[in-house]
Amino acid sequence: MNNKKVALITGASHGIGKEISIKMASEGYDIVINYNSDIKVAKETSEICKKLGAKVICIKANVSNYLEVEKMFEEVLNEFGRIDVLVNNSGITKDNLLLRMNESDFDDVISVNLKGTFNCIKQAIKPMMKAKSGAIINMASVIGLVGNVGQANYAASKAGVIGLTKSTAKELAPRGIRVNAIAPGFIQTRMTDKLDDKIKDAILTNIPLNEFGTTEDIANTVVFLASENSRYITGQVINVDGGMVM
Repeated sequence: MNNKKVALITGASHGIGKEISIKMASEGYDIVINYNSDIKVAKETSEICKKLGAKVICIKANVSNYLEVEKMFEEVLNEFGRIDVLVNNSGITKDNLLLRMNESDFDDVISVNLKGTFNCIKQAIKPMMKAKSGAIINMASVIGLVGNVGQANYAASKAGVIGLTKSTAKELAPRGIRVNAIAPGFIQTRMTDKLDDKIKDAILTNIPLNEFGTTEDIANTVVFLASENSRYITGQVINVDGGMVM
């Protein structure tokens, strides 16, 4: 039986998920990298984690598909015999003004961002309840708190994640399982790097710390919420946004 703690990170092959995986590996966790499409990138992330001493497996699964998530957790338990930390990081955007947003754009974002989070929590709590311990960290967004033009579907999904976090935290606290959410603000990734400088400058005017966040800022918060240093914190939404939302 494996004695090292095991962390499963969804959407872990690149961006924020990749940074979380690497940071958790450096903290002594064995890692489960969930990905949905790009096995090459997932394996690249896996190799970095292995060099840090982690045992790593990569599992392809669409988190919005309940059966695929069920199989993923079966594989994790067969391989490691435990799961200590779940980071629900998978997410998509399909932005458009509400007038132009079609039904599938709304449904797809809700399915991945909200139902995907539910699917993974549902499977993770079984072994966690048996162990009477565990940490679940859900990726929300400041957009779920304040909304944004052209992101009604995304805002709804992330607001749902916040409600799901608070409700499951109340249910699972007596079982020794903590559930928290992180609400990132403007984080520098490959996607945001493509934005025009004028747009970036406009966004900066709304950030009191006057700089964009990094994927490492999010990963550091995940490590804290997964650790015993946050043993008395549950049901909370931690904004990592440079003061954008207060």
